[in-house]
Amino acid sequence: MPGMDFMEVLKITSTQNKTVKEAVKLRDRRDREAANLTLLEGYRELSRALEYGRTIKEVFFCPEQFLGVNEPALLEALYQHGAKIFQVPDFLLNKMAYRDRPEGLIATMTMVKHDLASMPVVENGFYMIAEAVEKPGNLGSILRSADAAGVDGLIICDRRTDIYNPNVIRASTGALFAVPLAVTETSEVLPWLKNNKILSIATSPHAEPVYTDIDLTRSLAVVVGTEQVGLSEEWLNAADINVRIPMLGKIDSLNVATAATILLYEVARQRNWRCGTGKVKL
Repeated sequence: MPGMDFMEVLKITSTQNKTVKEAVKLRDRRDREAANLTLLEGYRELSRALEYGRTIKEVFFCPEQFLGVNEPALLEALYQHGAKIFQVPDFLLNKMAYRDRPEGLIATMTMVKHDLASMPVVENGFYMIAEAVEKPGNLGSILRSADAAGVDGLIICDRRTDIYNPNVIRASTGALFAVPLAVTETSEVLPWLKNNKILSIATSPHAEPVYTDIDLTRSLAVVVGTEQVGLSEEWLNAADINVRIPMLGKIDSLNVATAATILLYEVARQRNWRCGTGKVKL
């Protein structure tokens, strides 16, 4: 295949191949955690994983499913970074895929642990906290918005979904690799905020102030809760300020990812679109 003459490409045609079977197992969360590997699907996701230095172990490709002309160059780059490259037929790639359209590319990637201790603390920082978000698509959308708004970090509290679920990665369009992340418990985050003098802004439909009425130019963390019931009482009571997003129609709440995006962009607007540039505290 043009553009792929300088790398070793192994061909697999059988569903009984051991490498294929091991990759298929990664669709299940327990198998992902046991192997410390997850699945990536699509050109954009693989490109961003490579850009941010993630370890890609294996890549499976089917040229008939490619959407563009840049896939061979990406495969070459992945090969140069140590990935094994396998060409598979259309039916086999579809069998391996977590979603309907893998765009001709599926890879296995080593998962990374995200501890709160590794979260960068910056001057006048801008953070997002998501408590107990359950749906992978929502978590992925929050990641995408967080990256777009320029947050300094996203903290996932009391997680209810696997951050390396392929649907999270796909919905984030690879922002999972770009945004500094921590996965922890509320009991660890609350003292972290206090010790680092980071103001917590919690969302509640019962709050009095509207989110646009609050000064969001200080070092702060915006906090959103679950899809069904919103933030827990623990967060509502512990937060420095509770704010609401006005609801003018018949529906009394927004999708959590939509609410997060509204709040994130208000912070970015108040900061004159200069987020994500804080200096690391020494």
